[in-house]
Amino acid sequence: MLEIALAARVSPETLRKIESGRVATPAFPTIAAITDVLGLSLDAVWAEISQPTVALDRPTPSGHDAREQLAS
Repeated sequence: MLEIALAARVSPETLRKIESGRVATPAFPTIAAITDVLGLSLDAVWAEISQPTVALDRPTPSGHDAREQLAS
């Protein structure tokens, strides 16, 4: 983690706070620097975080709960 923080030019404490969720909305340049160091694209990161979450205990349109649908 220290190497990533230093390469991204952010403090290790800032990176820890982002990772643990204590920084709810990190600055865009910070995220861009971290993704660059990790070799990730911003588009891929955005696609990952913008996907809706599935409530596993709610019925799906087919009438089954999401766990059943995921298992099939």
